[in-house]
Amino acid sequence: AGVRMRLPVLLCLALVALASGGQSPLQRRVLRELLEQFHGRSNVQFLFKEQAVEGVEREDSSGTFVQLRVSLVQTSCSKRAQRRHNCRPLESRRKPVCLACYKFDRGDVPKVLDKYHNCGPSHHLAAKEIKHRDEAECRAVEEAGKVGDGLYLPGMFAFSKGLPP
Repeated sequence: AGVRMRLPVLLCLALVALASGGQSPLQRRVLRELLEQFHGRSNVQFLFKEQAVEGVEREDSSGTFVQLRVSLVQTSCSKRAQRRHNCRPLESRRKPVCLACYKFDRGDVPKVLDKYHNCGPSHHLAAKEIKHRDEAECRAVEEAGKVGDGLYLPGMFAFSKGLPP
C-alpha cells in the first residue's frame, strides 16, 4: 500500500510544479487563509510551505464551493522569520496534511458563507471516522447559502405582498 499511496502524491507534485500558482483566485485565497490559521497555532514553531495542493471547485446558483487538500512540509525557518523566501524544506520533518472546505457567495468580491478546516498527520486524516466527519462537514459547507435550508433573506418574500388575489 505504501507504493500505491506514493504515486498520486508524485503526480500531484508534478502537476503543481507545472502549474505553479495555477490555482484559481479563490483557491489561492483559501490556501493563504489555511496557512495563516495553521501558523497561528501555538504549537507550530516553524514555517511550513505547501508541497502539494489538490483542489476541487464547483459552482451553483448560491455561490462557489472550494475544497483543497494541502500537503505541507516544515522548513528551516522559524514562523517569526522576517525573510521567508530562502526557507529550505526539511524532508525528514513533520508533513501535516490539511483539508479546507469553503463556500463563497456570488458577489464581485466573494464573501465566505461557511468554512471548515482540519489539519493533522496524514495517517490521522486517513482514519475512517475523521474522514467521515470531514466529508459531512464539507457537504454542510457546500450547502451553505442554498435557498430551502431555512435561510430567510430580507426581501425574499416581500414581492408577494400587494399582489391582487
